[in-house]
Amino acid sequence: MEKPKIFLLIKTPCGRSKYLNLVSQKGLISKIRLGWFIVIAIIKDWNLPTPDQSEESSS
Repeated sequence: MEKPKIFLLIKTPCGRSKYLNLVSQKGLISKIRLGWFIVIAIIKDWNLPTPDQSEESSS
């Protein structure tokens, strides 16, 4: 399974697992909560290094 592109912006393992949990839920309130979570997670993780960077930068 390929990683979602949003994982370039959501960098913490707990944030990624919460994102996957919220994506699986149905309903309007769940979609609003997902959008709010994405905004807050991107702001919080902005200055963190990407943990997958070492895997992608193989020469």
